Amino acid sequence: MPEQQTIVITGASDGIGAAASRQLNAHGHRVVVVGRSPEKTAAVAAAIDAPSHVADFADLAQVRALAGERLTAYPRIDVLANNAGGIFTQETTVDGFDKTFQVNHLAPFLLTHLLMDRLVESGAKVIQTSSVGHRAFVKLDLDDLDNSRGWNANKAYGDGKLANVLFTKELHRRHADRGISAVAFHPGGIATNFANDTSSIMRFAYHTPIKHLMTSVEKGGQRLVWLAEGTPGVTWRSGEYYEKNKPGKVNPQVHDDALATGLWERSEAMLGL
Repeated sequence: MPEQQTIVITGASDGIGAAASRQLNAHGHRVVVVGRSPEKTAAVAAAIDAPSHVADFADLAQVRALAGERLTAYPRIDVLANNAGGIFTQETTVDGFDKTFQVNHLAPFLLTHLLMDRLVESGAKVIQTSSVGHRAFVKLDLDDLDNSRGWNANKAYGDGKLANVLFTKELHRRHADRGISAVAFHPGGIATNFANDTSSIMRFAYHTPIKHLMTSVEKGGQRLVWLAEGTPGVTWRSGEYYEKNKPGKVNPQVHDDALATGLWERSEAMLGL
């Protein structure tokens, strides 16, 4: 059995987050379940006798409260899995940002920032659940991160997932020498309730019989588990993006160091950090 770790998983009330929580618990790790739905989050946590926290990433005040709760409750965090995300209809959050961009990027960026000292102390691994969608529909524009000039669900989602990969790259550049390891991955086309809240064409695939041809949540969860239990520099390389437990093809913008740095700085400015 692998050495026990304290592993915090967001978006763990359903889908691959819930599956990974069950699998990691079965391997003897201390799993912390974080979800948006109080009922679903409590049910997942109760099934594995794990602590849980509730936070809606469409409200940054809840993200800040979540970070405070974790700092108080957990003197060590070995893995932070930023797994919460999704594709939504066009909506402005209470914080004034596009919901898709906030939930997929700004909220996990803020959470990671607020937990940074604890993550450094723990020599933590920070995992971002991205998607092959970061290669499609996408051209990230630092001057229009909310896509206000021409919003559509697919591009907003793809931009958010590209931001996950760029964040991973920049997190590695800035903090690897402090002991942080960062990685992003695509869990697969998972048969979940993904795209339920949007009119995107992706809804067709996830809500028709095609869904049954997709990867199971258990398989998607295994890919998160592989990263959580892996050894950076041995199992996987920090700062990289993975598909099916192998380095994956990335959007050409991922190679733009200035874009990664610019996204980090714009994100800090948007969040008042």
